[in-house]
Amino acid sequence: MYDEDDLASIREARDEWESETRDPFVEKGGERKDRFATVSNHGVEDLYTPADVADLDYESDLGFPGKPPYTRGVYPTMYRGRTWTMRQFAGFGTATETNERFHYLIENGQTGLSTAFDMPSLMGKDSDDPLSDGEVGKEGVAVDTLRDMEVLFDGIDIGEVTTSFTINPSAPVVFAMYVALADNRGVPRERIGGTFQNDMLKEFIAQKEWVIPPESSLKLVTDTVEFAAEETPRIRPISVSGYHIREAGSTAVQELAFTLADGFAYVEDAVDRGLDVDEFAPQLSFFFNSHNSIFEEVAKFRAARRIYHDVMSEWYDAEDKRSTQLKFHTQTAGQSLTAQQPLNNIVRVTIQALAGVLGGTQSLHTNSFDEALALPSEEAVTVALRTQQIIAEESGAADVIDPLGGSYFVETLTDEIEAEAMAYIEEIREMGDGSVRDGVLAGIDEGYYHREISEASYEYQSRVEDGEEVVVGVNKYDTEGDTRPDLLHVEDEVQDRQLARLESVKDDRDDAAVEAALSDLRETVRDGDNVMPVLVDAVKEYVTMGEIMDVFAEEYGTYRETIGVM
Repeated sequence: MYDEDDLASIREARDEWESETRDPFVEKGGERKDRFATVSNHGVEDLYTPADVADLDYESDLGFPGKPPYTRGVYPTMYRGRTWTMRQFAGFGTATETNERFHYLIENGQTGLSTAFDMPSLMGKDSDDPLSDGEVGKEGVAVDTLRDMEVLFDGIDIGEVTTSFTINPSAPVVFAMYVALADNRGVPRERIGGTFQNDMLKEFIAQKEWVIPPESSLKLVTDTVEFAAEETPRIRPISVSGYHIREAGSTAVQELAFTLADGFAYVEDAVDRGLDVDEFAPQLSFFFNSHNSIFEEVAKFRAARRIYHDVMSEWYDAEDKRSTQLKFHTQTAGQSLTAQQPLNNIVRVTIQALAGVLGGTQSLHTNSFDEALALPSEEAVTVALRTQQIIAEESGAADVIDPLGGSYFVETLTDEIEAEAMAYIEEIREMGDGSVRDGVLAGIDEGYYHREISEASYEYQSRVEDGEEVVVGVNKYDTEGDTRPDLLHVEDEVQDRQLARLESVKDDRDDAAVEAALSDLRETVRDGDNVMPVLVDAVKEYVTMGEIMDVFAEEYGTYRETIGVM
């Protein structure tokens, strides 16, 4: 892309600048610190020039928006056509309280819904299970039966509004409930749109919420992929989630590599099922974290698109361009939020959100400033939403496609992150003897991911404790006194209201139909068939989340993590 004589001249001029201009200046005043690096401890130079991107080929490495390799964006106009979907995470108490929050967010300009579930729902436990006591509705909405889903979306047109569901072990059940809700309302299945996180590989790697073993969990995920391809073309059945890998303490490169490897594992499993890659791949989506190092995050997102395009084309023979376009949701970094001086979190979230926008995200959640202390208050969630709206409407960041493209620094960092992430992916592939899926499963079984992430997390925390990594308001610029804002409190009475609704559903439903539905589900599991059609039938009979998940646990067995030695 650059003439060799020009590059030689630039290198010579840079050396001259360093020795004659920079070094004498540094000798007089020094620099702020001995080493400059990103949050992930990726070292950065003081200055980048065309010499740092001498090997860059514009057409094959960058191209144009909407064209391979999609480094500059998956759509030709990006945010000049429409801005990203503003999808604030919401959920607490019963379906009634969360429905009220949904309506509040829509009235204030949110363009997509995102559902947070309580811990019992996440783990496939009913609210009346003894293990659920004290947790019902506390960190998300409680959903036990289709009745809760009916209340949750009361007054909301599910044929128009897209919804994201952050749920994993019990995701097939919630998916079935959403389809059943559409059927009962007369909304054609092909009209309902949204995303189910449903990324079980990530659970075994980082978030650690599971019910059944990895192989059986993967089977259920592939059931949803197959069902979505046939029945709900606007539903993305998996959101392959690096977010939680990063929250567990990984570096940006590890987040990218492990997330893409999980995505390729799902692709391989669906292809082995007999699905054509172009039948289902356009419905896959991804979910990334956005942390404080703005340029590292932008480079990570750009590298992700390029790797995904190249691997899907070269390894899996995808021909439909949509199968090679990585589309992703971004959430600002929860682990970066501090309980100390929580208003500082507004600034952190703004930087992280801007990184997501500059990196070309398709949808965005901005964390609320009080989330290190409690579920977000109405005031805090409004500030978080307004942050997105100000970036979209006032900053100008949405007016230019890939505005950092061509930056010597960003292009260098993109190349470096791509190379390091691919090295990880190739290592995982080798662990599986040429299969990324088998490599991911082997890595889970052998504790590979646990060790990699733990080491990165330990190194970061050590830098914080040593003061090398500054966290404003925590290890620098701290103040005395209480800086806590007013917090949202979920009352204990929420559990009583949810238990009353569940008891009412059980009293009203047809017990014989429930038993028949559970028998059909058990037989389907034993036969190895796709469980989704019988799940839809079962939830229409108001079979509960816990009753269904108990069948899975009984038939597939449960799982306890063991960390092996490689």
